[in-house]
Amino acid sequence: MGEDYNLWENFKKGKDYAVSEIYDRHVDFLFNYGKKFTGDEDIVLDTIQDIFFDLIRNRKNLGATDNIRLYLLKTFRRKLIRALEKSKKYGVMPDFQEEISPDISFSIEEQMIQDEESAQKIKLITEALHQLNQRQREILYYKFTCGFDYPEICELMSISYDTARQLVSRTIQSLKKSLPPKLAPLLFICLSKKR
Repeated sequence: MGEDYNLWENFKKGKDYAVSEIYDRHVDFLFNYGKKFTGDEDIVLDTIQDIFFDLIRNRKNLGATDNIRLYLLKTFRRKLIRALEKSKKYGVMPDFQEEISPDISFSIEEQMIQDEESAQKIKLITEALHQLNQRQREILYYKFTCGFDYPEICELMSISYDTARQLVSRTIQSLKKSLPPKLAPLLFICLSKKR
């Protein structure tokens, strides 16, 4: 079994180091992901605190996992959407769209822009990515930035395996059509940049 599996099993057994290690490895990722749903950092932080509180309280009843990040992301996403819906219901966040989903954007590191030609390439890629809808950007984020495989993406997005593959394929084809062929490698570097 892998490192995540062993760490998770030690966490379930009550080993103190395990919860700290899980938290340290994933808190920044969860926080950045939560900010794709809302700018309200308090709701994001409260939700992160809630999932870790629930995990600790219920650790003896948790199932096995060999992908802690995916497990946390599914739990966090569900809890955060509930918290945002509750805020919307009570008028705390009146300007929400009907469906709560992450606003995925791919920012390009400034260090990649070394000259005017590079700046122009980055501009073209950024514009092409902004033309995608939220669902397309979300699936690319899970596939390339998070490195999740199709079954994991299906769990997160509640879609079928075939739908996930088709959505990734069609989104990539759409991006390729809107960009000169020589920019494809740079596009995948931008998509795969860990954030």
